[in-house]
Amino acid sequence: MRMKPIAMRFWNHDSVPVLPPPGRDLRLDLFRGIANWQIFLNHIPNNAVNWITTEYYGFSDAADLFVFISGYTAAFVYMRIMLGRGMLPASTRIIERAWQIYVTQVMLFCAYAAGIGYLAIRYHNPSLDDVYNIHLFFEHPAEMLGAALTLRYKPLNMDILPVYILLMLVCPVILWGLVQARSLVMISSVALYFAARHFDFNLSSYPYGEWYFNPFCWQLYFVSGAWFATGGRVRSMPLIGSRALVPLAVAYLIFALVMTLAGRYPELRVVFPGWLYDAFNPNDKTDLAPYRVVHLAFIVLLVARFLPRDWPPLRLPILRPVILCGQQSLAVFSTGIFLSFAAYFILVQVTDAIWMQVLVSVAGITLLSILSWFKTWVRRIDRPLPVAASGSTPGA
Repeated sequence: MRMKPIAMRFWNHDSVPVLPPPGRDLRLDLFRGIANWQIFLNHIPNNAVNWITTEYYGFSDAADLFVFISGYTAAFVYMRIMLGRGMLPASTRIIERAWQIYVTQVMLFCAYAAGIGYLAIRYHNPSLDDVYNIHLFFEHPAEMLGAALTLRYKPLNMDILPVYILLMLVCPVILWGLVQARSLVMISSVALYFAARHFDFNLSSYPYGEWYFNPFCWQLYFVSGAWFATGGRVRSMPLIGSRALVPLAVAYLIFALVMTLAGRYPELRVVFPGWLYDAFNPNDKTDLAPYRVVHLAFIVLLVARFLPRDWPPLRLPILRPVILCGQQSLAVFSTGIFLSFAAYFILVQVTDAIWMQVLVSVAGITLLSILSWFKTWVRRIDRPLPVAASGSTPGA
């Protein structure tokens, strides 16, 4: 007779979202800005500056962090609307955001096609069309335009926003589930992840192939971020505060560093037995290998333990550019994709010397920082003026 009340108390406790304190969390902006900078750099082929990015030193990279933070932010923002105003207003805002991302994807595709096509003709370099997978569009424009509008055709470096769009479209269902049964949503996400890996679930691309970021697998990051923002962090506190976390996490991060470097240096590869090396190389990004998930999970747990929300350095001017790039993430990301192509074009047409690689990398990050500052400034001056007190005149 006492089992039912106990079960109901557990169910109700699990269903109550525990949201972070209201207000801007600069940690999210910081890491999202870092991810955007890294994505820009990593999308410049044969760029020596890429060696300063985390892609070369561990299993997960900026894309993993980007999707996780996107899930966290979506839950942080829209769950408050859902709890305060209801399911419909929250869903409307989410769909509006998904539409905004979709429009960005289409505009980016148009800029890609126009820019690459023009430069390939102007400088007699048809290889640009092949490198960026645009040649199919010029060969079959009507078919490929339809495929691009339905997110089935994606030129090089334009793979992650379509996944983000799909995840935002199902975000209302995810948030509703997190209100009803948070643990069940997380278990379902993990089950879908392993099922997709086992049965090779993926979406088809046009005219051939599959999505580079398998949405059935990458949804795990988005849902995990949403779960972490709506109570998962509280539930994880025993693990975050555990004395065993730090040595275990550091050991795994060092192991990931060594295995990643072994994939790039043959002299280091021979140190390891074949079965061990083959288990982690090549790094399975499309279907999100479990060791990537564990890698990011350890990073998130360490950040949650050692980087408090009110960490004073977050207010330092030196971090302001990257934080602003995180706050204006969509504009910075899409502009960075196009700037990475421009940087590659300069390296091909002018010179690919090290000094030029550094120059185009620094110039690109500078332009992204200026863009984020400009958008922040415009948003600030567009805010409505405060209503004057009764009986007073503005400016009196």
